[in-house]
Amino acid sequence: MADLIVKAAVKEELDDMNVASDFYDALDEEVEDLLADAARRAEENDRKTVQPRDL
Repeated sequence: MADLIVKAAVKEELDDMNVASDFYDALDEEVEDLLADAARRAEENDRKTVQPRDL
């Protein structure tokens, strides 16, 4: 699995919240699924360009 998220950016966005170490892996998996779904929608519409509407 590729690291799709930047841990420092996630931590910064969550401000003063503590972040469990396994949260990053779970978030990375969610992003990976989201990207795969967007790519599938683009392909179903005969496009090679993923657009915001594919999310």
